[in-house]
Amino acid sequence: MSDVELKAKRAVDASGLEVDLSDFEESYYKPGQIDEILLDYDKTLDGLEEGQVVRGKILRITDKEVIIDVNFKSEGIVPLSEFKNVQDFKPGDEIDVFLEQVEDSEGQIILSKSRADFLRVWDKIYEVFENQETVEGRLVRRIKGGVVVDLFGVDAFLPGSQIDLRQIPDMDAIIGESFTFRVIKVNKTRRNIVVSRRVILEEDRSALREKILTELDKNQIREGTVKNITDFGAFIDLGGVDGLLHITDMSWGRVNHPSEIVALGDKLQVKVLDFNENKERISLGIKQLTEHPWKGIEDKFPEGSKVRGRIVSITDYGAFMELEKGIEGLIHISEMSWTQHIKHPSKIVGIGDIVEAVVLKIDKESQKISLGFKQLEPDPWENVPSEFPIGAVLKGKVRNIAAFGAFVELKEGVDGLIHVSDMSWVKKINHPGELLKKGDVVEVKVLDIDQEKRRISLGIKQLTEDPWGDLVKEYTVGTEFAECEVVRILDRGMVVSIKDDVECLIPLNQLGEEVNHPSRLYKVGDKVPAVVIEFDMEGRKIVMSVDEYFKGKDEKLLADHKAAFPIKPESEVKISKKKGGDGEDADIIVNDPFGPDPAVPEESEEPAEPAEPAAEPESTESTDSATEEPVAEEKPAVEE
Repeated sequence: MSDVELKAKRAVDASGLEVDLSDFEESYYKPGQIDEILLDYDKTLDGLEEGQVVRGKILRITDKEVIIDVNFKSEGIVPLSEFKNVQDFKPGDEIDVFLEQVEDSEGQIILSKSRADFLRVWDKIYEVFENQETVEGRLVRRIKGGVVVDLFGVDAFLPGSQIDLRQIPDMDAIIGESFTFRVIKVNKTRRNIVVSRRVILEEDRSALREKILTELDKNQIREGTVKNITDFGAFIDLGGVDGLLHITDMSWGRVNHPSEIVALGDKLQVKVLDFNENKERISLGIKQLTEHPWKGIEDKFPEGSKVRGRIVSITDYGAFMELEKGIEGLIHISEMSWTQHIKHPSKIVGIGDIVEAVVLKIDKESQKISLGFKQLEPDPWENVPSEFPIGAVLKGKVRNIAAFGAFVELKEGVDGLIHVSDMSWVKKINHPGELLKKGDVVEVKVLDIDQEKRRISLGIKQLTEDPWGDLVKEYTVGTEFAECEVVRILDRGMVVSIKDDVECLIPLNQLGEEVNHPSRLYKVGDKVPAVVIEFDMEGRKIVMSVDEYFKGKDEKLLADHKAAFPIKPESEVKISKKKGGDGEDADIIVNDPFGPDPAVPEESEEPAEPAEPAAEPESTESTDSATEEPVAEEKPAVEE
């Protein structure tokens, strides 16, 4: 067989290997027909070059790829992921594909549908980009940093910052929607297309802004959209220009936070209140769209009328009650009860409580309404002068003990004060607790009534005759007493009791010895002789002397006395020290009952009502755990 014949019997298979065609049964073909078939096959391969878009027919679709016939010696493969809607395709459909590689290591053609789609629309996309035209696209799916947009059948990237003028809270909600975009970046080699919706919105907003600014005027009513919410208000988009709706202009009533009134995205009717020269700062209001609630307030809530409302705020000095939206009244702590001593308003009411009150006073100019709880009940002090006339002898229960006296309850809501100076004619009461205790039932005499200040002065000593008229005769100067009992030690002397609880003062320089403190000679309970050296009727004071008692008497009596009461070393005596007014140390043991009587403290005024409600403090209360009474001094004869 010649070389030409041998060459004709050989060919190359799909894998590139040489095969001997003589193996085929030539009996099936006419003479020379095989050569014609091979020649026709070679013609079909002409024109297939890498980097071209070719037409192919779908042969079959698998789970991972689509097999396509492009009239080459082998079938082409396209990954299934390149078909956006593979269910729309079926075997036999013809599509355009991009020839990536003529043959891979397995002899297969590598094709790409996505590249073919890209090249098919590239010219159109580039033209749109160059001319800055807009184009319609559909949001397909979310990816990192943005959203994939279907643009003419190819994928484009929409960054998250380019979706809208402000951040989209839920991008998943807009997937599947179609919008108008502008192509802002293209790269053919990398098949990269970036689009933006924001640039279109900004252009529209800018044009609308110019239009609005020329039309904007005070007192206009416009529609806007809530763009942002802060602690002090909300920013409203009027359509290209923003205005501030301050929290104080949202409602005539109390607003704790703007979110109580508006929410993001809300469309509102607002009133233009003011703006600066360049209209860059625009003030808006909602409450101004309705009538001022204080108009005709006197007719709505006349003084003396009963009203019903909700407690909206509590402070140390009272509680604020909302009568209607935009109208609040203050129930001062002093107007909450006739009978109770209110330590804090929170003990009576809580925020949100629906309560009744009486309108006491209206100040329309200051927009203040004074309300009261206690006026719902009869005033227990109304008939006090007739119920407890001056001079009447009554019985009452000791309700509280203070440093200056004892409060006695005469009836519910009405107390009187027994001052320490009105407890005994002859005995100096250092503290009311020496004579009375809480809960005691005591007989008293009404001394005075101040109905305006709600004070009743009571006395115990006035139940008996004043003995000082008789004492002046019995305790004349020079009267001697062999036994005077020491009842108190003072820094300037000591107090002794003679008989019938009559107490007298023996000054330090009249103790019979020169000492710097009485405790170096005597102690409580000792009995010493003394003589009256002064009787002060006006000051109700008797002064005695040990020193004067022994003058002119037998020296043995004095010696025996000194032996019975020797001077103690200062180291054996506890003497309290405190700085005197002149800077020198002053000796003290107890308060001096022979000093000036403690004055009845003036009734402190109630705290003035502030111009604006203060911030609501935490409810705190400081009480004496043993008595549950206020630790500080009480106001005398003041309604508790």
